[in-house]
Amino acid sequence: MALEDIKIGKTIEEIQEGDSLTVTEVIELKDILLYLGLTNDNNPLYLQYDYTQATRYKKPVVPPVLLMGILTSNVSKHLPGPGSNVVDLSLDILEPIHHNSTITFEFEIKRVDERREQVMIMVEGSSLSGERLLEAELIVETPEKLINVDNENK
Repeated sequence: MALEDIKIGKTIEEIQEGDSLTVTEVIELKDILLYLGLTNDNNPLYLQYDYTQATRYKKPVVPPVLLMGILTSNVSKHLPGPGSNVVDLSLDILEPIHHNSTITFEFEIKRVDERREQVMIMVEGSSLSGERLLEAELIVETPEKLINVDNENK
């Protein structure tokens, strides 16, 4: 793939405070099983119904790292998009998130730091009924402008 064929997301000059993105995701058992298989995480809280029935959660919950992956994936795909890099992430799970939950994630650019070429993105995740399930803050380096190497060497 040639350098000019690489699609990048919004650079620091193309993004502004208030830019937003809304994404709805269903977190299915297959997603959780893939996560558990990749990480070898065998916490019974994530999969064992007998165990979780005896806890305050009553049903298996979604692993926090899987939720982080959903957030960072949407940053990489959409806002700012390809070429961006998450350098800091803070996640606060407000309510248990169970298997087969449908969550609407609201991403919003809250701060643009042109000197560092970074943005702060706040995320709120809500259930279909509007219950707030999570809040997150991400610091993201925006994609760098691609330099045309052929023009520089002339």
